[in-house]
Amino acid sequence: MLSVNDSLPSFSLPSTSGEKISSENLLGKNVVIYFYPKDSTPGCTIEANDFSNKIDQFQNVNTTVLGVSKDSIKSHRNFITKQSIAFDLISDSEAELCEKFGVWKEKSMFGKKYMGIERSTFLIDTKGIVKKIWHKVKISGHVDQVLLEAKNLFQLNRNEG
Repeated sequence: MLSVNDSLPSFSLPSTSGEKISSENLLGKNVVIYFYPKDSTPGCTIEANDFSNKIDQFQNVNTTVLGVSKDSIKSHRNFITKQSIAFDLISDSEAELCEKFGVWKEKSMFGKKYMGIERSTFLIDTKGIVKKIWHKVKISGHVDQVLLEAKNLFQLNRNEG
């Protein structure tokens, strides 16, 4: 499981931009990577729209937002089109990144156990170091918390630079 002050794990996965997104090409800006269970489900739609509605504010503090689920690129693109999502989504079809971040968990619904993504968010700095982690995210107000931390990190980077 990934912890605060750990380095961003190495990865290279397909995204809705048509390009692979890798850990190496994320260096130099702050990054929010949020994991969610499934495209076009109620909670995931609210969360994606919340991030999308604040995307300009994230960009103003040198922060890229990326959403990750096991859905296919085709599913992601449909989700983006339908919801007008303003950032890239990464397809982690084999749960490779989910495993590295420690968000691939046993879940339970109606007494049945299954493996799935625990809704989680990670804030990573310009050097690829994990600065803040939110596990078992409750959607209401979450994006505002993440934005506040991104603003604090941006200010810290400016003061150090």
